[in-house]
Parts: sequence; structure tokens; C-alpha cells
Amino acid sequence: MTTTSRPIQRRAGIADVAQLAGVSVGTVSNVLNRPDRVAENTRAKVQKAIDELSFVRNASARQLREGTIHTVGAIVLDITNPFFTETARGIEDRLDQDEYTLMLGSSDEDPNRESRLLRLFEEHGVRGMLVTPSRGSLESLIRIHERGTEVVLLDHTSPLTTMASVSVDDVRGAALATTHLLDQGHERIAFLNGPVSIRQCVDRRDGVIRALVEAGKDPADSLVEITLESLNADHGSRAMGGLLDEGRSGVTATFCVNDFTALGALRALRERGMQAPRDMAMVGYDDVNFAPELATPLTSVRQPTHEMGWRAADLLLSSAEPGHVVYQPELVVRASSAPG
Repeated sequence: MTTTSRPIQRRAGIADVAQLAGVSVGTVSNVLNRPDRVAENTRAKVQKAIDELSFVRNASARQLREGTIHTVGAIVLDITNPFFTETARGIEDRLDQDEYTLMLGSSDEDPNRESRLLRLFEEHGVRGMLVTPSRGSLESLIRIHERGTEVVLLDHTSPLTTMASVSVDDVRGAALATTHLLDQGHERIAFLNGPVSIRQCVDRRDGVIRALVEAGKDPADSLVEITLESLNADHGSRAMGGLLDEGRSGVTATFCVNDFTALGALRALRERGMQAPRDMAMVGYDDVNFAPELATPLTSVRQPTHEMGWRAADLLLSSAEPGHVVYQPELVVRASSAPG
């Protein structure tokens, strides 16, 4: 059986509308942008031609002529992580107020992929960029900023007073989680962390160490740290599985660098017929939307994800001086870390 494809129709342009309506291109432009300047009967003729041709204005071309691009680029580490999904929604909600469009990319913690996205956004002439930096990308962002494209760091502190940022006090957040586990009587804690190239991982480790020292504990004796290559459920599951298969080294509680990692760690427990908190207390970080919905609701450090995204976009669109916003985290205690 053979099929014939329909020819692709050329998109109608403003000149086509003008020809069909019997008016000038300038008149059509006025109808689209300054309708009060055009007589009612002429507006009706132009609108009739627009409807017949299914004409849709080319906003990109118009913005280029006017020197204004109503598009903002955003790069996050992993869009499949609900933390970044909720943050992106906050960005969209703020951009929508000023009729801006969001171009969203995920770096997957890969600096090469991030570099390609940054180049793409810059080539498109976006109004600005909201970026959660991956490994060693701050220098590239600083150069982009110096070339005149506004950059707001998302979930990251800024090295420059002229570059805005929105972040959370991750040192305090990790200290809250660790202190909670110590208060439950746990003497030896596992910490499933990510690479030192990610700022949040470094800060959260600092918070763990601070809490242990303040409690009079020697981190060398009280902490088992496992470094994950990626901050996702599969790596969390493998790390927890390895810890359990090695006899746990006296570990009775685990603090995970994010909720995705904790989700994988809980899966590893379940696969071995174990559960939290009976066999292993568990605390995550981010308090994403699935945390309270798990079979054993997950204790987690809450970050204001939607508000962070909204505020970052607001800083980008604002004409005020660059802001540096630091939110305070909150520990939300649920069943996964209840005393055994």
C-alpha cells in the first residue's frame, strides 16, 4: 500500500494578510499592535483575512526588531528530581506574570551538557539565565554575566555581588537532620552524599560534621560517609545495599543528601525484608511531594522549592540591585525516623 503525503503549507505572513484584505502591511501591523489607530471597518477586513489565512504572528521576529526577547533560560541538575520540577514551576509562575517564556534544560550534572545549553541560550539572546551550576561551571557563568547576559544562580550562593542568587542554608539543614538522629539515640550514622564538585553536597557534609562535633562526637567514629556518583534513586539503592551487605558497621540511621537518594535507600531496605525505622532510621533532604506519601512517610529537610523558583525569576526580571536570598530550611519529622 502506498500513501501520499500532504504538502506542507507555507505559513501565512503579514504580507499575505495585507494582500487579501486589500490594505498595506503597515495597516496590518497597526491592527495587530495599535488597533486604536485603525478605522473599525478596516480592522474588520484585516481580522477577516487573518481568520481565513489562519495567520499567527511571529513573536520572535517582532521581538528581534524591537530588541526585546521575552524568553528566559533555566538549567537545573536533573529535571526528573521533583525538587527541580517544583522549582521550575515557581519560575514559570513568575515569568507568566510578565508574559515571558521559559526554555528549560537539565544538565544531568554533566559540565559538557551544561556548556552546550548555556551556549544555546546565549545564541538565542535570552533575557537572562537561571542556573543551578554543575561541576566547575561558575567561571563560564561569570563570563556570560560579564558579556551582558543577566545570570541568577539557583540553589547556589553567588561569588559576585553583581550576580544575584537564591539558596538555602544547607549547612544548617544538614545539622538539623543529624541532630534529630542523635536525639533519637543513634550513635553511628551513615551519610549518603554526592561528589564534592556539587556545592550542596559540600555544605550538607559540613552541617553533618558540625552537628556531630557540637554533640561531642568524633566524626571518625560516629559517621560512615558514602559518596554517590549521581544523586538519584538507583545510586541511593546501590549505596544502601552495599552498606547492608557489609554488615552495616554498627549503623542504625542514614541521612541522605536528597529525597531521591533516600527513595532508593528505602528500596534497598525493602528488597532485603527490612524497613524504616525498625531496621534503619531514614532522613532525606528537600521534602519533595512524594515524601509524605510513601508507605513509611519520609522525614526530610524542607526547602521552599516553589518560592525559590519564583524569587529567582523575580530577581532576574527586577530592575533593582542584584539580590542574594538565603532561605532557612525546616526539619519535617515523619515515621521514617521515629525511635525504634
